[in-house]
Amino acid sequence: MTIETRALLSHPSLTSPEAEGRPAPPRRPRRKTRLLPVLVSTATIVSFLLLWWLASALALVSPVFLPSPAAVAISLGSLVTTGFVDATLAEHAAASLWRIFGALFFAVLIGVPAGLVIGLSRIGKALFDPVVEFLRPLPPLAYLPLIIIWFGIGEPSKIIVIALAMLPPVIISTAAGVKTVPKDQVRAARSFGASGLQVLSHVILPNTLPGILTGIRIALGAGWSTLVAAELVAANRGLGFMIQSASQFLVTDVVIAGILVIALIAFLLEGLARVVEARLIPWASHRN
Repeated sequence: MTIETRALLSHPSLTSPEAEGRPAPPRRPRRKTRLLPVLVSTATIVSFLLLWWLASALALVSPVFLPSPAAVAISLGSLVTTGFVDATLAEHAAASLWRIFGALFFAVLIGVPAGLVIGLSRIGKALFDPVVEFLRPLPPLAYLPLIIIWFGIGEPSKIIVIALAMLPPVIISTAAGVKTVPKDQVRAARSFGASGLQVLSHVILPNTLPGILTGIRIALGAGWSTLVAAELVAANRGLGFMIQSASQFLVTDVVIAGILVIALIAFLLEGLARVVEARLIPWASHRN
């Protein structure tokens, strides 16, 4: 083979995948593209903090209603060390997390089977769908007095109220996930002699898992928004209770600090849910 022939064959236009009829491999995203969302988010947070500091420094709003970021930071440090209303910040957060995860456990325990029944059976949909549509638009404060009458003012009533707020997202997302199960996979499993339980466990549940995890993420948001209402009832610890107690005495720095802590915990839980989703269903997370 001559030098000219080797040079011709080694030309990029002849050795590229497109020249051989093969699709070109996907290009890796540039680092700038990956960093752009992080930079935009960081700039947004910094801009918000600057506006907050500027409003407090120029006394555009009374410190009673809008304390400075430094005052909130000092209050947050005091909450960690000294605490507020006979409990530290860690104790308030632990009480709230106990209620949130307890409610989430019961919401998943009831919501996933109910969603599967709704998605797989017309009779099941006719049975459970009216209950879901009845609970979904109701605010927690609407049925909170009834829950107190039935279950008292202890921890069960708080967990039940939060669980009722979490239940519709789990049921609806699970039922929607069932609808996405490929029919050919179900037919193929049945043609190989799989039983109904095997089809459910090996075909339907794996394909429904992305919808279930999405419902859990939405339910966590609904649970945090219901937490303050639930902790209004005879609570002595909890982030919602701390915020409500501080608002009664116009301790605005504690109110803002509590809101920031709730937002931070919700952000961390969202990140944890994304990690779990990436581990359990990597194909779905890669698609998104």
